[in-house]
Amino acid sequence: MTTAEMTPEPVGNAERVRLQKDHDSHIARITISNPEKKNAMAPEDCELMGRYLDDIADDDAIKVVIVRGDGGVFTTGVDLNRAYGWYSTPGDDRRPSQRRRLSVDRKGQRMFHDFIGFSKVTIVQLEAYALGLGLEFALAADLVVASRQAKIGMPAARFLGPVLGNVALFLHRLGPVVMRDLMLTGRMATAGEFESMKLFTRFVDEADVAAETEALAAQVAKMPADGITIAKEAYRVVEASSALGLEETTAYLFHSYGTNLRFEPDEFNFVKERKKSGTSAAFKKRDTHYGTGSAQ
Repeated sequence: MTTAEMTPEPVGNAERVRLQKDHDSHIARITISNPEKKNAMAPEDCELMGRYLDDIADDDAIKVVIVRGDGGVFTTGVDLNRAYGWYSTPGDDRRPSQRRRLSVDRKGQRMFHDFIGFSKVTIVQLEAYALGLGLEFALAADLVVASRQAKIGMPAARFLGPVLGNVALFLHRLGPVVMRDLMLTGRMATAGEFESMKLFTRFVDEADVAAETEALAAQVAKMPADGITIAKEAYRVVEASSALGLEETTAYLFHSYGTNLRFEPDEFNFVKERKKSGTSAAFKKRDTHYGTGSAQ
């Protein structure tokens, strides 16, 4: 395989998000690489991914982009050691203002909005975990090859509230019953639970996900490039005129408001516990509160 390495000027750690482009096969690959934290992502990683997607969009030789994680894990979502820190204003120790939250969340959700309407075919290689933003990536992609054993969900809903994430996208892709199940409980499900409803494009066993993803990408890459772009725009127009019409605005509004909760005395406050006891201890206390095992 011949590859041309990343061309955008890196923002953040280029080792944690890598881009490879193979012009011979017309396939690009974006790899999330933070293995010690199961490929959890920081805000600058998302920004770098957005720049890579912009580069791929401008490259006429690329038809398909695979988004995957290193070491057989897709991603467990946002790095919670960085949670809330991205809202901070330099030199201001006060609680972040709502206008600051809206500004940051609008910028962060823009990458997901662009991913939903991306001009090339997007394929997520879903192994081990797709939690939080990982689930959002999977639901926003055109095609997903999912391990039946992979854990999916929005577990952060248990300490940030069940409106977290892109509600319009969830409702459109999951349907109201599954969306409410995952969001109002915060539970993690196995992807195989949703095989019968064809939530994802392909369901295979964990060991076969990478090979099946590459085979699917190669199949799609045989299609005419302009035909792919026209189809993608047609899909986007129809979706935007119906279920996803308010996707971009609702995503950042609800996330911004949903991360500004008041907790009652008998409710679990992850941010407070993490500050007092550290991240690992906070996860243990969360699991004790909810009576579940931890995935992180």
